[in-house]
Amino acid sequence: MPITFNGNRMLQLINELVAIPSPTGYTEDIISHIEKMLHEMGLETARTRKGALLTTLRGKNNDEHRLLTAHVDTLGAMVKEIKSNGRLKLSLIGGSKWPHLEGEYCQIMAGNGEIYTGTILMHQTAVHVYKDSATLERNQDNMEVRLDEKVKSADDVRKLGIGVGDFVAFDPRIQITPSGFIKARHLDDKAGVGILLYILREMQEHEIVPAHTTHILISNYEEIGYGGNSNIPPQVAEYVAVDMGALGDGQTGDEYSVSICAQDSSGPYNYRLRRHLEQIAQKNGIAYKVDIYPYYGSDASAALRAGHDVVHGLIGPGIDASHAFERTHVDSVINTAQLIYHYLLSDLA
Repeated sequence: MPITFNGNRMLQLINELVAIPSPTGYTEDIISHIEKMLHEMGLETARTRKGALLTTLRGKNNDEHRLLTAHVDTLGAMVKEIKSNGRLKLSLIGGSKWPHLEGEYCQIMAGNGEIYTGTILMHQTAVHVYKDSATLERNQDNMEVRLDEKVKSADDVRKLGIGVGDFVAFDPRIQITPSGFIKARHLDDKAGVGILLYILREMQEHEIVPAHTTHILISNYEEIGYGGNSNIPPQVAEYVAVDMGALGDGQTGDEYSVSICAQDSSGPYNYRLRRHLEQIAQKNGIAYKVDIYPYYGSDASAALRAGHDVVHGLIGPGIDASHAFERTHVDSVINTAQLIYHYLLSDLA
């Protein structure tokens, strides 16, 4: 019996993942959450020393394997400095831009286990006080966190248990609209993770065996460049990263199709595998677009840089406003899931 592609279930699964804070370096909670989900599906898992998660589907061909990866770590920040006025200066983790963070709510994970809330603001936000409020540069020197606690000094903040090096997570502000859009921070790459988990659940429930033994790696250091570059079994012949398709001027992708990457900042992806993915989409009526991402790198390209001898590819839902106020549509999520499913049933490229 073929699997179903229930868009609402996929969106709800993505929503569940997005709600769990996981800036790069602080991913234990979400990895444990996903680990529990995989165990409930009847799948065995293993943790890597880096804290990533691996599971495997035994395939009809156990000689040549595949690996699919999606990363669960997100953009975030760390406390850089506690200011004398009780506010916090930040050091960004990953590729966030300060103007995209102004006015954002956040959580501070204190070293003592407490979680505090705050707002990321310009120091000179008050227009009735600072005449240059609108024109000053949004940067590390001018931006700060206003804590939602009665603090007036650095000592007040330290008494809460907050210190330099504590992680800061940005509020995802997730919404699912009646028109089928899902908008939130961190769809990069929790949309990809959610899609993979959905496919795994459906294949387990319907007892569908992939063409090749397939490993699923939930990586946790992608946003800083080396999430999926290790723990790749030697039998792996094909490695596909499931990550966002970046949209914008000059791009062919949209929020309704699955994006297939031809090239990013690391260079071209494997042409034979890319054509194989295109042919699968064509054969199965899956809406897809091929694109080039000039300022992008994936776990698949990280694996090649690390010296792994694999054929590599990159696909994912088309996501607007990447690394900022991201959005995609249920159609793109479904098309991505369909391409992954039919790819898993196909022979190697």
